[in-house]
Amino acid sequence: MSRPITVPRLYIAISMSGLKSNLQDSDSDEEPEFLQYKVVLLGDGTVGKTSIAMRLCDAEFSTKYKQTIGLDFFVKRMVLPGSVHVALQIWDIGGQSIGSKMLGTYVYGAQAVVLIYDITNYQSFVNLEEWLQVVNQTFPAGDKPYMALVGNKTDLFHQQVVKLDKHNKFADDNTLYSYLLSAKTGDQLYNTFYRVAADLAGVVLTADFVEAATVPIRAEVVEYANAPAPSAVEMRPSEGQAPKKKGSKCEVF
Repeated sequence: MSRPITVPRLYIAISMSGLKSNLQDSDSDEEPEFLQYKVVLLGDGTVGKTSIAMRLCDAEFSTKYKQTIGLDFFVKRMVLPGSVHVALQIWDIGGQSIGSKMLGTYVYGAQAVVLIYDITNYQSFVNLEEWLQVVNQTFPAGDKPYMALVGNKTDLFHQQVVKLDKHNKFADDNTLYSYLLSAKTGDQLYNTFYRVAADLAGVVLTADFVEAATVPIRAEVVEYANAPAPSAVEMRPSEGQAPKKKGSKCEVF
């Protein structure tokens, strides 16, 4: 009569552990990558931070202004090339929060900070210095998040008071990625945040992908009295323009 073969428990444990590890490795090659980033929107009231977030996340735009008290949250999920799934946690900070002691807490831990101004409101552009100062105080030197400058309301080009050269100079002086968009029409808005997500995830976007991911916008014909014709150069100065570095030319995506 043959005796049953006894296998040491330690050997079984090691074998099962190795099998589980192999299965996980094989599965990980096929499973998509999931990433999550905190993106903070900063700027004065009425510059359109909430409108940008609503257009991006809910594809909606409200013509009625509603002040954001404290902060509000939005989530935008997107899929980048290579099956990279990204969730942007949008922190919409109320414009009156500039003097709040909680502002630094809101900004802390952000992977990206977007400074937003209204191209028809020069003071909102000037006040970006104060918002930027809060970011500089929150993050130690050399450890800052992805920083972007956004000029909103390009649909009101006929009322533009912040000229392109000032926009670009502020972006260059403070090493900010540079964008112009319209929350009302959606023009360049989706492109902007897809590029932000791709930069954070280290993914290279192709022109074909950006075009396919762009949500079509509905054009409205509006006639303004004595309005100058729009300039293509001024309307789209730096779509996805990276910060300039000393001794190198700026890179345009």
